[in-house]
Amino acid sequence: MEQQKIRLGIIGIGNMGSEHCRNIAAGKCPEIEITAGADLRESRRVWFRENMTDSAEIYESGEELIRKSSCDAVLICVPHYGHESLSIAAMENGKHVLCEKPAAVTASAARHMCEISDQTGKVLTFMFNQRTNCIYRGIHDLLISGNFGRIKRMNWIITDWYRTQRYYDSGSWRATWSGEGGGVLLNQCPHQLDLLIWLCGMPDSVNAVCHEGKWHDIEVEDDVSVYLEFPGGATGIFVASTGDLPGTNRLEIDCEMGKIVCEDGITRFWKLPKNERDICFSSDNPWFRIDPDAQILRSDGLNPQHVGVLNAFAAHLLHGASLTAEKEDGLREIMLSNAIHLSGWTGKTIRIPANEDEFNLRLKEKIAGSRIKTGEDITYQTSHTGTGRQES
Repeated sequence: MEQQKIRLGIIGIGNMGSEHCRNIAAGKCPEIEITAGADLRESRRVWFRENMTDSAEIYESGEELIRKSSCDAVLICVPHYGHESLSIAAMENGKHVLCEKPAAVTASAARHMCEISDQTGKVLTFMFNQRTNCIYRGIHDLLISGNFGRIKRMNWIITDWYRTQRYYDSGSWRATWSGEGGGVLLNQCPHQLDLLIWLCGMPDSVNAVCHEGKWHDIEVEDDVSVYLEFPGGATGIFVASTGDLPGTNRLEIDCEMGKIVCEDGITRFWKLPKNERDICFSSDNPWFRIDPDAQILRSDGLNPQHVGVLNAFAAHLLHGASLTAEKEDGLREIMLSNAIHLSGWTGKTIRIPANEDEFNLRLKEKIAGSRIKTGEDITYQTSHTGTGRQES
């Protein structure tokens, strides 16, 4: 008889893990049933027992769940440094893996995870839920259609990630090199860095300034500005911060045949009648101008976010449908993130792929000087709007 549902174990029942539990329990993922959960904290295990079905098993650690539970797959929602070891343990114990972003703290760790996936034949994918957003799917479709020609330049200001000091104080691991491995680049921006690569391709090089603790009492970066160069000559600017209020989420992509601008949840595009490169070298008018009408990109309006990724994961395992993102996408995102960090630390332009040994050594030095935070971690119930914002 064909299997009807994926038996899922959720490792880490904090902010994100509990949100996934609620979504699945509410019937939003009809091909998934939660059969196990794990968390180091007794309070979170109590929450799981009270809110999940009686048949769902609860374990005191992810390692125990992986060894003892009969689930088909695990969803890993623990702090970043735990992604590699738990993903590998799960795959080596016959379980498929959906891991929260980022794939890992280092590109070398993410590469190791991909290698184990290949060796075991187990699926490895990541929670890049912004790919399900109709806004970005629409932009992706415009770009791959070829109707806009090659990309010349992209600019993304993504500063609507505003966080107060209370946010950073809510977890002993938050905003520390030893607990999280980075700040806005590791926590908030994996979505945008993944989308940047998905839409525009992987940059050749980056030159970055990463301000650590500029707007908050933290040791990691909370304000980042990056200059990017792409194969073929395109350039880009990427700016991210958790200190801007109100913030901005504006993506502009300039192409040979027009321009695409996404801001405030609306995508507008301007289409040229011919290639700008041809206009430049064929026009007799030194001050040539053309003002095409702005058009609003229509979409299907669907933005399933985390539920969309979960349903795609289940459909892939049960029916062979496409995943939202492949494991290599997770590797590419952290490769770009590591290169930005390394550029910020060294003050140099970094070619991609960056030197992983140098990155790992410099991160180790950061960890050695990391502050120890004490206090109980706080769990918030959150819902995500599909941009940089989180709303309680």
